Amino acid sequence: MNRTELSELGEFGLIEHIASRVKLVNTSTIKGIGDDAAVIDNRHALTLVSTDLLVENIHFDLTYTPLKHLGYKAAVVNFSDIYAMNGVPKQITVGIAVSNRFSVEAVEELYSGLRLACENYHVDLVGGDTTSSPGGLFISLTVIGEANSDEVVYRSGAKENDLICVSGDLGAAYAGLLILEREKEVFKTNPDFQPDLAGNDYILERQLKPEAKKNINQALKKNEIKPTAMIDISDGLASEIQHICKQSDKGCRIYDDKLPIDQQTISAVLDFGIDPSTCALNGGEDYELLFTVGIGDFEKVKRIPEVHIIGHITAPGEGLFLITGKGEQVPIVSQGWDGLKK
Repeated sequence: MNRTELSELGEFGLIEHIASRVKLVNTSTIKGIGDDAAVIDNRHALTLVSTDLLVENIHFDLTYTPLKHLGYKAAVVNFSDIYAMNGVPKQITVGIAVSNRFSVEAVEELYSGLRLACENYHVDLVGGDTTSSPGGLFISLTVIGEANSDEVVYRSGAKENDLICVSGDLGAAYAGLLILEREKEVFKTNPDFQPDLAGNDYILERQLKPEAKKNINQALKKNEIKPTAMIDISDGLASEIQHICKQSDKGCRIYDDKLPIDQQTISAVLDFGIDPSTCALNGGEDYELLFTVGIGDFEKVKRIPEVHIIGHITAPGEGLFLITGKGEQVPIVSQGWDGLKK
C-alpha cells in the first residue's frame, strides 16, 4: 500500500477526505461535517451526551490493536454509555491528534472502523476536529443520543430488594488483554516470534472488538421492563455496583456462584493464576449492562436469555458484599481500572 503523508493533504484536505466517506442515516441530523457546528433536531425527546478521551499507551496499545479495530471499539464503547441510560445513540463527533508517524492511509484505517461502528448501530458521524500531536495518537469522542423523558434510567434509582442483573458474561475482555500482553512481552525479546493466539478467539474479540448491548435494551422494552438503575461495565463489576449503590444510597449482596463467566475466560485466567471470580469482578472493558429491576419483574427478566440475576439490593448501611459458595460475606472492593491512579 502506498503511503500518503498527512502534510500532503493538510488539515482541511484530511477533513474533506474523511467527510467524503461519511453517510448520514438519521432524520434528526440536519447538518453533519462541513460547517462550524453540526445541526441536530432533537424534537421532543431528551438529548443524552457523553464524551470519552482515549490516549495511546494509556487506553490502547498499537502493538496489538489494529487501527480499524481501535476505531470500531472507540465508537462502540461510547454508544454503550447511551444504552446505559436506556437511550439510543444518534450522532457522534470525533477529534484526533496525530503525529507525523501516521499516514493518511493509517488515519483512513482508523476512520473505517469508526464508520463501520456507525453503520452497525445506525449512528451518524457529524463532525469533530483534527490536529497534530508531538507524539502518539489521541482520540476524543462525543456521542449524542436521545430518550423519551419517561424512559431515561439513572444510576440513582435502585430500591431495596431490587434484583441485580447483568447481561452477557464477565471477565472476557480482561482475559483477552492478558493474552495480548503476554504475547507482546515475548515479541519484545524475539521480534521474529509468531504470537500464540490459537483457541482464544472469543476473549480476544471481546477485548479488541466489543459490542454495545443495544439488544438488551430492546429485550427489556419488549418485555415491558424498565430498570430502576443502570450502568455499563467499563471499569469492572465491583466498581460499577459501587456507583449504583452509592448514588442510590443502598447496599447489595452479589452471589459468587451466579456470576456469568465464559469457559474460555475461566481457562485463560486460570493459566495466569487468577481466580475467575476476581477477574469477573475487576476485569473491566466488558461493556455489558449492569442494572436493577423491581422484584415484581422477576418472571419477565428470567425470560431474557442473555440476562443473569446475580444478587439483590439491600437497605442503606448494610454494606456491599459478595456471598461465596460457602455462605461467607466478602466486602466488595473495587480493584478495576482508574485512569488517574497507578
